[in-house]
Amino acid sequence: MRKFGLIGYPLTHSFSKKYFTEKFQREGINDAVYELYPIKDIYELRDLLKSTPDLKGLNVTIPYKQLVLRHLHSSANIPHGLRACNCIRIEKGKTFGHNTDVIGFEKSFKPGLKQFHKKALILGNGGATAAVGFVFDQLKIEYKIVSRKIHDGSSLTYNDLDSSILQAHTVIVNTTPLGMYPDIDSAPPIPYQFIGPRHYLFDLIYNPDKTSFLRRGEEQGATIKNGLEMLELQAEESWRIWNQ
Repeated sequence: MRKFGLIGYPLTHSFSKKYFTEKFQREGINDAVYELYPIKDIYELRDLLKSTPDLKGLNVTIPYKQLVLRHLHSSANIPHGLRACNCIRIEKGKTFGHNTDVIGFEKSFKPGLKQFHKKALILGNGGATAAVGFVFDQLKIEYKIVSRKIHDGSSLTYNDLDSSILQAHTVIVNTTPLGMYPDIDSAPPIPYQFIGPRHYLFDLIYNPDKTSFLRRGEEQGATIKNGLEMLELQAEESWRIWNQ
């Protein structure tokens, strides 16, 4: 039996396990299982690989998308300049890093893009932020990263956001967990009153399907999209990589 799974911590609500379990049943894949592997420290990955020799692939989620890079045998398949890994192919005990967030985000995001969407704000600065920024670079969309405090990579705080910044940056992507079930009433602290019909709000969260961030944007006339399709796309890309 081939084993696949997800590492991260905590793993209380996993899209991946449900998705792959249903995929295996739907497609008659009887030689594979997908499990959750909550590890409290990235150094536990080595023990997991030793204790589960039939592991063929792993997805990686918060908080290890960046930390895992130094623990891989190879990250050559991750695009240059992208410092995040969310997919690991395991072959003969060797770990090969990939990033399927890029493909998932780009394919899901692009259909809602308009010609006037030239500048973006990325809320949060975790592993998924790297993939979003990489796609924006490819699409020639200027972007700024917003965090609670200025640190490496971010250039604005939430307190810096005002009418002029939001009018100039008509794409806003939430990469934070704010608003994720069960904390459905929380939302990134941005001035929603300055959002309008020209804005495109994308939330990487999929549960609930309409977060407070998206709902408040929609109330202002913005185009909105959640992260479900992105997750489905990156999951299928992970499966392709594991079976190549």
